This record gives sequence, structure tokens and C-alpha cells, in this order.
Amino acid sequence: MKAHARLTACFDGSRTVLRELRSMAPLTLFPRRGRGPTAVVHLVNSATAPLGGDDLLLTVHVGPGASLRLSGVAATLALPGLHGEPSLSTVDVVVEPGGSLEYLPEPTVVTSRARHTAVFRGELAADAYLHTREVLVLGRAGEAPGSLTTSQSVTRGGVPVLRQTLSVGSPLDRSLAVLAGRRVLATDLVVGGPELPAESGEWWSRTPLAAGGTLTTSLAPDAVTALRVF
Repeated sequence: MKAHARLTACFDGSRTVLRELRSMAPLTLFPRRGRGPTAVVHLVNSATAPLGGDDLLLTVHVGPGASLRLSGVAATLALPGLHGEPSLSTVDVVVEPGGSLEYLPEPTVVTSRARHTAVFRGELAADAYLHTREVLVLGRAGEAPGSLTTSQSVTRGGVPVLRQTLSVGSPLDRSLAVLAGRRVLATDLVVGGPELPAESGEWWSRTPLAAGGTLTTSLAPDAVTALRVF
């Protein structure tokens, strides 16, 4: 299955309005009515996805001065294809001058035998704001995980802020040598917010980025615990 959903938010002088809201199953976008300056949209998987063989693309464009919050409502299950095919999901984001985007999807669960790649690309203006989060769960309860590769590439004002790729899902990943037997890895990226110092605690750390922004990483036995530090 191939699907391409599009979302464009613009500032009309008093509030953010949605100029384009195009869903394509399984990527379904539901706007939420509100009176505040920020537009709120929920992203829902309207079909079982991603399955092996799927190629899913979500394009988000936040215009000058616009403010958008895009959040998930349920966990994503990366599932295997009938013949072991890999799946791909891509999120392309552009935030123009003075724009603000919060992209906060629910956790991604890498089920047994799945082979999934998730790509996030963000292009921000020099004064734009971005807050995005990724929560990876290695398998369902009592289940060995499949494989997942995630890639994040974010620039701000043309300057690279973050470029990282992570592959998880091998039997070694849950061993004491790598993830210490923990099933959940969460990362939280904020670009354009207040500068925060480096800090760390038990199984989590916050790192200031050289080009601005902070990256917080948390490792935990479950998603609730992993998210407590954010």
C-alpha cells in the first residue's frame, strides 16, 4: 500500500487555520476545534499499518507565524508482510519563519518479524520552533521484536541541527550489553525553545545540540516510565 497525506497550516492574522487537510488511508487527519491560536490535529491509523510492503508519507507545512500541534491517538504497530517485505513511513516537515510545530505521535511497537524503517525530515526557518518525540517499543509483551531503523534529519536556517540513525531489533539489543534488558527507548527533540543545560539521571540524559536545541533520551521497561522525564 502507498499513501500520501498532506497538512498545511497558515496564520490568518488572528489564529492558525488549516489550508490543506488531505488524508489517505491509513493516514487519517482529524482537526479538533478550538479557540486558541494553535491549530490541533490528530493523526489516526484508519487501517492496520504499517504492514510489510507499505510506503507511507506524511507532509506537513507550517506557514509563517502559524502554530500547529499534531498528535497521535493510539500506538502504531509495525507488522510483518506475508513474504517478509520491509515497510517505510516518512514524515516531511517544513516550518517557515515564526512558525511552531509540535509533532507528538504515540509509541511505535516493533512486532515480531516486522522490518520497518521510519524517516523524519525537518526543514526549519532560523526562528522556527519544533518539538518532536519518538517512542520505540521492542515487541509486544512477551514477544521478541522485529527490526526497526529510524532516521532523523533536522536543519534550522539551513544549518544541520540533528542527523542520526538508529537500528534496533536484534536479539542483542535487549541484552545487558546494549539496552540492559529494557524494552522502550524514547527521544525528545526541542529546537527553538529555551536553552537548557546538560543533565542526566538514572537511564536518561539531556544533551544541548551544537546548532541549538536539546535532545533528551530515556531508556525504560515501559513507555509510561520512559516519558516521565520529558
